[in-house]
Amino acid sequence: MPGWYRELVFRIFHHQIWSKRKLDMYRSLTLCSIGLVFTLPMLVHAEDTDPRRPAAITTEEVPVVPEEIFERLNQYSNIRGADLQGWAPDGNGVLVSTRFANASQLHRVYTPGGRREQVTFFEEPVRGGFIPKAQDGSMLLSMSAGGNENYQVYLFDRSSFTTELLTDGKSRNSMGAIRDDGKQMVISSNKRNGRDTDLYLADPRMPDSMKMIFETDGEYWYAADWSHDGKTLLLGRYVSINESYFALFDVESQMRTDLVLPDGKVAAIGDLRFAPDSQSIYITTDAHGEFNRLARYDIAMKAYHWLTDAIDWDVSDLEVHAESGQIAFAVNEDGASRLYLLEGDTPRPLALPLGIISSIEFSPDGQHLGFTLSRPDAPSDAYSLSLADEQLTRWTFSEVGGLNPETFTAPQRIQFKSFDDRTIPAYYYKPRDATPANKAPVVISIHGGPESQYRPYFSGSSQYYVNDLGIAVLAPNVRGSAGYGKTYLKLDNAELREDSVKDIGALLDWIAQQPELDESRVAVVGGSYGGYMVLASLVHYGDRLKAGIDIVGIASFTTFLENTSAYRQDLRRAEYGDERDPEMRAVFDRINPTSNADKIRSALMVAHGKNDPRVPFSEAQQIAEKVRSQGRAVWTVYAENEGHGFGKKDNSDYVRAVQVMFLKQHLGAE
Repeated sequence: MPGWYRELVFRIFHHQIWSKRKLDMYRSLTLCSIGLVFTLPMLVHAEDTDPRRPAAITTEEVPVVPEEIFERLNQYSNIRGADLQGWAPDGNGVLVSTRFANASQLHRVYTPGGRREQVTFFEEPVRGGFIPKAQDGSMLLSMSAGGNENYQVYLFDRSSFTTELLTDGKSRNSMGAIRDDGKQMVISSNKRNGRDTDLYLADPRMPDSMKMIFETDGEYWYAADWSHDGKTLLLGRYVSINESYFALFDVESQMRTDLVLPDGKVAAIGDLRFAPDSQSIYITTDAHGEFNRLARYDIAMKAYHWLTDAIDWDVSDLEVHAESGQIAFAVNEDGASRLYLLEGDTPRPLALPLGIISSIEFSPDGQHLGFTLSRPDAPSDAYSLSLADEQLTRWTFSEVGGLNPETFTAPQRIQFKSFDDRTIPAYYYKPRDATPANKAPVVISIHGGPESQYRPYFSGSSQYYVNDLGIAVLAPNVRGSAGYGKTYLKLDNAELREDSVKDIGALLDWIAQQPELDESRVAVVGGSYGGYMVLASLVHYGDRLKAGIDIVGIASFTTFLENTSAYRQDLRRAEYGDERDPEMRAVFDRINPTSNADKIRSALMVAHGKNDPRVPFSEAQQIAEKVRSQGRAVWTVYAENEGHGFGKKDNSDYVRAVQVMFLKQHLGAE
């Protein structure tokens, strides 16, 4: 199963329910939510006359953005990265995703460092990859409209240079497992009722070929892999970040055989892959300890053989070569990645630069391993590693807007004690000129999820903060974050929700103890669940926070759960609690930012896409209205053609520039 298909499964099908993998959306949210700061002239409230505001964006209380801000940010706005989407089946190069216009598109690279030949030319961001064994270069694409996440699957036929819609054009569809010969694939779709996600069999080259093979009823099943003989699917069932199940599914009889985790435990499952002989399964699960460990499960013997007991971190990515049986996997070590090959049953680490590895995939001949590598001081690029001599090859050289890459800064890993003496990890981007005599203002950036993790992907915004403006950036992994064991992951569940907010209070205490940081000039920013954390932090620590920026954030767990898309409701209730339960609803009524809007005294900015299927646009509207009713100013930026984040360059550039004005006004950075 090609790596790009697995990436789509987790980026599209699981992105809203299992955020352990650091996905592109959270990278873009981080870039947008951190914002930038610049010296401004007098602010003029004339948003209707702003010539740089995209037509799809409406604002309220937002001043005109001075032209010099856009000029200053232009280089940082034009930094781009490249993500590996897979190897060409004929071995002639790789496919990558990168952006040259307003949205990321697919490009083919034939030789390392060679030109990027653009393959797709859509207005919306598109992902996808080659059909396995397709010597004509035909591809499958996935794309939604205006951020609504109702993804459609397309065939891009390279022989006729036509694009054909394979799905219904309306429902939410995602590509699951595909046969090794490329003749059949599984599409997950909620077209039956808009709520349940059923599994369909389809011919990748034939429109209108979808045929339901597995009807779900309130359970969330997905196709993780396909046996080499094409007879059996390996299914996973997601309940929550802490609970998953797996099963075998006979394609012809459509019978499911449930498999059992060790000792019948309730545990999380990450990756699932067939061994080439289909007699065993490679699985990552935390059933054997705190972390997701790799095991080989013998189907006939119903026995587990654990392979990574000596590694006390999560196995985060897994790749099995269907013919040679070669196995590669990555481990998330406190946010950074280490890549391994499995030799027999012994993991062997590979020597690679420190960074974050994703989208691992063997070349068709099994002689090379391709992957995306991102470092905190360099944008992501596509690489490959020769397995014979471990020679590293760089396929793409992404642009950095004409900036000097030697000036880019890597963060420090820090830890601080919280209210219950628990240690909380964080990343600290420290300005070079920050001293007790020249204290730096601070931006706290909180990731979404909540069961996600801040990992130090390259951020042009953070680099601008630190290097140009002398602003410190702190990115904590508060309790409930992934990557630090299942006990840590559960520490903010349901009634414990505000304990994670208390971690922000402890971080403010840590800031006050650093002689080079200015505790009187601190702002907090975040997207999605991080938006809730922003609002909750303003409720509890408004006297210590100058400003907050809420991007596509939750303002009320009650209305969020009632109004989020139907296919997501039960999945989110498993994490946050069930608003239909009177006791849990009472907890929500107590902690919802909308219930405490009168306590928000800091400056507030709210940005949201009107097509957001995850956190409904109404969440932004109600918190802005409630805070304004207290006589407080609220800057709002709403986009007609965006969903859960700002995926189009013109929109994200404008939002970033607005944050420049907002943070300058309230932090006073020079």
